[in-house]
Amino acid sequence: MSTALGYPSFAELLDRDGMLAGTSWGLFPDPGRGTPSFISAEDVLQARNCIRTGAVFGLDYAADAFDPGMSLKRGAPTHTIYSSHPAHRDDFLDGYYLQGSSQIDGLRHRRADDVGFYNGTPDDRIREGTPDLGIQVWAEEPIVGRGILVDLDGYRKAQGAPIDHVKGEALGLDQIQAALETQSLQLRPGDIFMLHTGWCEWFLELPAEEKQRQRASRRATGVAQSRDFVAWAWDNRLALLAADNFAFECLPAVPGSPYSSSAFNDHGMMHQQFLAKLGMPLGELWRLGPLSRHMGSTGSWDALLSIKPLNITGATGSPANVTALT
Repeated sequence: MSTALGYPSFAELLDRDGMLAGTSWGLFPDPGRGTPSFISAEDVLQARNCIRTGAVFGLDYAADAFDPGMSLKRGAPTHTIYSSHPAHRDDFLDGYYLQGSSQIDGLRHRRADDVGFYNGTPDDRIREGTPDLGIQVWAEEPIVGRGILVDLDGYRKAQGAPIDHVKGEALGLDQIQAALETQSLQLRPGDIFMLHTGWCEWFLELPAEEKQRQRASRRATGVAQSRDFVAWAWDNRLALLAADNFAFECLPAVPGSPYSSSAFNDHGMMHQQFLAKLGMPLGELWRLGPLSRHMGSTGSWDALLSIKPLNITGATGSPANVTALT
């Protein structure tokens, strides 16, 4: 049977015919918006109730924070200030990777190896200057709603078993659900899901040579790849998944990942499932430490969240530009 909001359950998605199997293609009123469509106007109004203390948090790290970072290609931008006359100053960036720091992945960031880009968008439409699946959809109508923060870092420390970031620990759905229960958090359709692992703060405190060593290891903490997690995210009608780690999911994918054959170019990762099949955006490298500590002190784990990417037609991703009001 169909679940909340009249959309099919994940099990029903798997029963769709042909290339539609396992996808949300064609289900949303705005084809390029994806799962942020789960957030209704009423949900936005209800999210005002999350503002209890008046504290405001920016969830983006500086554009050059991850230098070096885990990415083998993305470097820090070069900032230049110039003047045309003594009373004038202007500036520009060179080498600015839109996903080099705190980011949101757009729906054209990943193509599914087996069925293509989201909603069957032709490959030749994914190029500079074309609007199809571009990040500008969420810039022109920002993603605003209730953000919930799962403090898995705090939960694991309280259990006496801190997350092993050196190893690049794979974090299972069971741990996330246990933390949710400990925090007495109830998921609602349209929620913006934030997972605090502590990875960013850990990584940024490493000496430069240890950062290089961690990057060379190709190991990074994140959510373990599983069909159960993908189904859980869809069936709970989550609008967006975000975390304070490099790729949201663990790197490398867990041995025996269920997506090893269908996402072979991504070595079994879930990115293709979320972006290309479900239309669910991913947030990575978010600055969640200060927000998590504040929420822990108040005992309230939700906030009004505003996400407004850069308005660049056809961009594959963008700085997240996230503001949390608690």
